[in-house]
Amino acid sequence: MHENEKPVNTKPYNLAPNVEAALAYLLTPITGVIVLLAEKDNKFVRFHAMQSILFGVVVFAASFIASVLTIVLIGIILIPVVTIASVVLWLLLMWKAYNNVEYELPILGKIAHNQVNK
Repeated sequence: MHENEKPVNTKPYNLAPNVEAALAYLLTPITGVIVLLAEKDNKFVRFHAMQSILFGVVVFAASFIASVLTIVLIGIILIPVVTIASVVLWLLLMWKAYNNVEYELPILGKIAHNQVNK
């Protein structure tokens, strides 16, 4: 292989797996999709990317439901609860991924593992 040639199927970036997994959560689920498409081999990174996508979809749905429920006033209480819980869980997921921990969310983690291990 010559100096100027790239090996086939390489990513456009070169990051340590723990950094790549943590970055998958950065702009949940957008970066999750980008990392999932770029990473073909590392199951640890692919798991976190898939879990990031699922987490983002669930947070979006929970936020939407809380917003709709403002009509019956319960949403006024739910919006800050959903927001705080989402941010805390998001930071936890990034921290665990960065520390090489394959932290599995209930339900979503199992779905992510099933998708990655197909």
